[in-house]
Amino acid sequence: MSIRVIIRGGGDLASGVALRLHRAGIHLAIVELEKPLAVRRSVAFAEAVYADSMEVEGVTARRAANLAEAEKISTQAEIPVLVDPNLSSLSSLGLLALVDARMTKKPPETGLDAAPLVIGLGPGFIAGENCHAVVETVRGHNLGRVFWQGSASPDSGVPGTIATYNLDRVLRAPAAGRVEAKAEIGQRLESGELIAVVGREELRAPFSGVLRGLVHPSLEVHKGMKIGDLDPRNDSSYCSRVSDKALAIGGGVLEALLTKPEIRASLWA
Repeated sequence: MSIRVIIRGGGDLASGVALRLHRAGIHLAIVELEKPLAVRRSVAFAEAVYADSMEVEGVTARRAANLAEAEKISTQAEIPVLVDPNLSSLSSLGLLALVDARMTKKPPETGLDAAPLVIGLGPGFIAGENCHAVVETVRGHNLGRVFWQGSASPDSGVPGTIATYNLDRVLRAPAAGRVEAKAEIGQRLESGELIAVVGREELRAPFSGVLRGLVHPSLEVHKGMKIGDLDPRNDSSYCSRVSDKALAIGGGVLEALLTKPEIRASLWA
């Protein structure tokens, strides 16, 4: 069976979508940057670009060198990950749907003609203009809801609140340079404990909690860039499990795919 869906991006939210579709028996592939920017790497299939393979909740993603290899990986009940930021592989596939899950929070460079069904996640997408359907990504009553007209909620610039923390839990680079990790994802940290050194500047925990995410240490980052996530709930098991938010969004994408009869009829063909 050929790959039917491409997911653009392999971060934690995109990986939640990939899990939902894969478990439903839909053959898909993830396309990523040469150096992915995923923060929650322990639940991000993008990590396969660096490590050649990545397992999330019992599902394995494997880096593919080309489209032929991606097709082979897909037939082996795994998820192929291709380095293809410009979507050059699209023209060679009998693609049914493109899911843009990069969460750039700005309009995409692709349009409605990228695939028979184009699904966008969150801010930047307008159904009927640059995609066919938008899935809400902001926590609240509409999380995971599919919009066939209009757009999702605009980007507020404030991450969701967890145990009274919002802006503080997003860790940003204190300087430009390479990230040198001094703590591991899943590690419990006390307030003030060293997390990483970026350039020559130290990044320390703003409060006590579990390090839920940190970008790959090979990355060169710019000052102010999001590079980590600190979770005040102090439960390290969350680091290895896809979030409720990612699963809700994945459910919305699955609904969008099944809503269109012409897409639904070919998903498992």
